[in-house]
Amino acid sequence: MPSGEKYKVLIVDDIAETRENLKRMLLFDQSIEVVGTARTGKEAIEVSTQVKPDVVLMDINMPDMDGIAATEAIRKKTPWIQIVILSVQSDANYMRRAMLAGARDFLTKPPMIDDLTGAIRRAGVMAQEERTKASQTFTTSASGVTTGPGSQLIDRGKILVVYSPKGGTGATTIAVNLAIALKTDENKVALVDANLQFGDVAVFLNEQGKNTILDLAPRVDELDPDVIDGVMVEHPTSHIQVLAAPRPENAEQVSGEQFGKLLGFMKKMYDYTIVDTPSYLTDVVLASIEVADGIVLVTTQEIPAIKNINLFLNLADLLKISRSQIFFIMNKYDKRIAITPEKVGESLRQEI
Repeated sequence: MPSGEKYKVLIVDDIAETRENLKRMLLFDQSIEVVGTARTGKEAIEVSTQVKPDVVLMDINMPDMDGIAATEAIRKKTPWIQIVILSVQSDANYMRRAMLAGARDFLTKPPMIDDLTGAIRRAGVMAQEERTKASQTFTTSASGVTTGPGSQLIDRGKILVVYSPKGGTGATTIAVNLAIALKTDENKVALVDANLQFGDVAVFLNEQGKNTILDLAPRVDELDPDVIDGVMVEHPTSHIQVLAAPRPENAEQVSGEQFGKLLGFMKKMYDYTIVDTPSYLTDVVLASIEVADGIVLVTTQEIPAIKNINLFLNLADLLKISRSQIFFIMNKYDKRIAITPEKVGESLRQEI
C-alpha cells in the first residue's frame, strides 16, 4: 500500500447488527477503511457506483436481490471492484455460483477477524492492480494506439484450471466438456492444453491443427489479440477456441513464466479460459494455478487418488491458495463403494 492509503470497503447486509459488527471488527485495522454500508443488493450497486470501494463484503441472502446477482452487476459496471462473499452456509454450490458471478473470496459467517482482514487485503491488492491496468488500457485506447480487436478486450474473464494429482481420473474429459458447456453466444471460451508432453485435448476434439502453444510462448511479451487469434484453432461444432500442446520433444521450450503471461493475456480476450493439466506439478502447472480464478480438483474413489488429493490440498494451504477457489469433484462415482463423497470431504476438510 502507498503510504497513507487504505483499502476502501463497502459492507452489504440486510441485518443492521451484522453491519455494525463487521464495522467494529475492521475499526482497528489501520490498512482498512469502511467507506459505506448497504442493506440490499440494489442499494449495494448504487452505493458502489458512488463511493468506488476496493472491496465489497457481500451477504448472499437479501430480500430484493441476492448477493450473487448484485456481485455480477457490480463487476459488470466496475470490473476492478473485488467482492468477498459472506454466507452462513458453506455450500459448494453457493461458492461455485459466487465465483462465476465474479466473487474474489468466500467466507462463512461469522468470519474470524484474521480471515476477514486477510481476505480484504488480498482482494484490495487485486482491486488496485486491476484499477491501474484499466486506467492504462483506457489511456492507450484514448491516444489512438489500441485498434482493431485490441479495443474489445474483456478484462473480466475467468481462468479455470482442471487438475488431478493422480492420472486416469478423467480430468481431460471434464476439462473438454466444461469448455463446451460454458460456450454460449455470449461467452467466448478457450481451451488450453498444459500437458505439454502428452496432451490429449486436440485428440478429444478430433482436431489435428498445425498450431500449438509453441507458436505463442516465445512472443508473450508482444502479444495482441490478432496474434492469438491467428494461432488458436476453432472447433467447428462447439466453436470453442483450442490451443494444443506441442510435440513431446518441444515441451521444455515453454517456461512457466511464459505460460503464466500467456494465460494473463487470454483472460482479457475470453470470458472463460479452461486449462487442462497433467498430474505432475511442472512449472507450467504451478504458473497456471497461480493465475487461476478457480481450480477444478478431480479425484475418484480409489485410495491412491484420495491420498494424492490430500497431499495437494496440504500444498495448497502452504501456498496460501484459498480453499474457496477449489471445486472438488469426485468423478466415476459408484455408490456401491463404501468410500463416500461425504467421508472424503470430511476427512480432507474440502467438501465434494
